Amino acid sequence: MQLWETIRADIENATGVKAALNQQGSVAGGCINQAMRVQYGDVDYFVKLNSASQVEMFEAEAQGLLELRNSKTLRVPEPVCWGDDGHSAYLVMENLQMGGHADPVALGAGLASLHRVTRDRFGWFRNNTIGATLQVNTESGDWIDFWREQRLQFQLELAASHGHGGRLQSQGERLLDVFPRLFESYTPQVSLLHGDLWGGNYGYDREGEPVIFDPAVYFGDRETDLAMTELFGGFSSDFYAAYQDHFPLDGGYPVRKTLYNLYHVLNHLNMFGGGYGSQAVGMMDSLLAEL
Repeated sequence: MQLWETIRADIENATGVKAALNQQGSVAGGCINQAMRVQYGDVDYFVKLNSASQVEMFEAEAQGLLELRNSKTLRVPEPVCWGDDGHSAYLVMENLQMGGHADPVALGAGLASLHRVTRDRFGWFRNNTIGATLQVNTESGDWIDFWREQRLQFQLELAASHGHGGRLQSQGERLLDVFPRLFESYTPQVSLLHGDLWGGNYGYDREGEPVIFDPAVYFGDRETDLAMTELFGGFSSDFYAAYQDHFPLDGGYPVRKTLYNLYHVLNHLNMFGGGYGSQAVGMMDSLLAEL
């Protein structure tokens, strides 16, 4: 009960409302955190739980949600409070009522608006996580260096530490040397990114307004967000048409999306193993053939 008393006190401090906290039960969902819905007074909240060692992960997620909310583009759940009781870490968020009629046109237009939020440098003010893996966001003025060192090279070195060698590493080294050719006629702008935009990290509220959540926020090439929407089956054709209407993509995107999705496939290899290694090698082979 210590955890729930800590959460109750933290919600009280954050909201200024004194009330009882009632546990309402677990929520099905992600494979990294335990999720619950709880009631504090008359208000429902969504709570993520993990071990106390993961408190910085939740802090980074909360700050990412705030970054997205401050863009005033797509709807994002509001983080209420986060912390740990010495045993468990928690993140308490607004509990949105989901399940309304899908509006992929609004989602595509909203994402285009999000990507028009810009700044001077790639990266972010802090590191966060992509899935359960550290995501390094050291700020840089050079996108190619950023993607090479903080995305692909980081994941390849992590894979090597997990025993994934052979062609994965040899092809990876070749790709690190030559992928800048994909940017000879394309200069990415600095865009605010969701960072982990697959089909499980968006939905629609009861009014049909699109909602994005579970981000891995940083500022980078907007093509990375679009690429990930295609990685696990893709979004609807209306979504892509709406995005293109509001913020057309460069003609080189169909090739570069493989480069960007390689990061996520390598991350899945590092988290889950299995066939992601051969998939990553196939993607490298495809890119190297283009170069």
